[in-house]
Amino acid sequence: MAGGVRPGGLLDYKTAKFALTRNRRVGLLHRLLQLGVLAYLLGWVLLVRKGYQDTDPAPRAAVVTKMKGAAVAEAGGAGRRLWDAADYGQGPQGENVLFLVTNFIATAEQAQGTCPESPSVLDATCTEDADCPMGNPVARGNGIKTGKCVMFNTTHSTCEIYGWCPVENNTLPRKPLLAEAENFTLFIKNTVHFTKFNFSKCNTLQTNDPTYFKSCTYDPFFNPLCPVFCVRDMVEAAGETFEDLALLGGSIGVRIKWDCDLDHPAAQCLPQYSFSLQDRRYNFRTASYYWDSQRRLYRNLLKLYGIRFDISVHGQAGKFSIIPAAVSFGTGIALFGAATVVCDLVLLYLDAKADFYWKEKFEEAKPPKGKTVAAAQGHQECSATSTLPSGAASR
Repeated sequence: MAGGVRPGGLLDYKTAKFALTRNRRVGLLHRLLQLGVLAYLLGWVLLVRKGYQDTDPAPRAAVVTKMKGAAVAEAGGAGRRLWDAADYGQGPQGENVLFLVTNFIATAEQAQGTCPESPSVLDATCTEDADCPMGNPVARGNGIKTGKCVMFNTTHSTCEIYGWCPVENNTLPRKPLLAEAENFTLFIKNTVHFTKFNFSKCNTLQTNDPTYFKSCTYDPFFNPLCPVFCVRDMVEAAGETFEDLALLGGSIGVRIKWDCDLDHPAAQCLPQYSFSLQDRRYNFRTASYYWDSQRRLYRNLLKLYGIRFDISVHGQAGKFSIIPAAVSFGTGIALFGAATVVCDLVLLYLDAKADFYWKEKFEEAKPPKGKTVAAAQGHQECSATSTLPSGAASR
């Protein structure tokens, strides 16, 4: 069947033609590329990245904290007072956040009325009443101007304001008033749940000893599983000293990392803790209100300095799955093929004998000359037959 396909052609198998070249440089390059691909596949993809596992990189996390400790400090005009967990462990300012008071400035017995503004407020200084327009708030101050310029002390004149009087005390202690807070302990209970594998784990050690959490303290080398942390150790692990950070406050990041290989026993899925300094200043104000016998409202104002602990939970879990394993091995096989392509390019375009290798690798297919002549003769006979007279054809 001329010009067509043989009946059995669909079942033929066509294979590539390989040419063996005695080129040691290209051969060495080929082996080096293969070794590189093999090292990448075994070392990075399989051992480091665990490319044969399906992963869940976003666990659901729950964090519960509890601070313990006690200290005594002078609270300005409010007198000497004890600070326990209900005082220094202020409520969280956000998700997974705890604030520990380490220093404060107290302003006792404030009542609403008129008084001179503090000379430390730039907008409050004046020389005459015209500098204090009535009804204007003091920028970054403590109240509303009454229109009078009054003496704050023998050396400063400031605008009189309507607000909480006397104005806030701004004298900062030279040393943190709650220096004992460095020995306080912070208990962090964290539970993670990897929804893809329906696997949950808690960072608290399963123990029958009821005194374990009351006596253990986290140590990265000797007791890395205890979830009870000493404040001093956390600050030092973040690269700071407690006394420096406690004076003006700061922020410490507590990172809990879970890296769980679920192809191994669940007991080997353990958290890792790390600490980092996020900010060197942190404070806010709070007040307690009360009425005197004359039903006049008073408050004790506290400007609190301390350490804010921001707790974040990260991690991933992995488990063997046939799909990522097949993808990883398929990628490795493809890279082995890429090594051959690179060597072919070097051999055919960069080698000194590139023309010779080109001719050996690629063969131009031509039809045999004998069949061409026979085909031409057959064409001529058909042409001669077609030109015979009609009478000769009848004979």
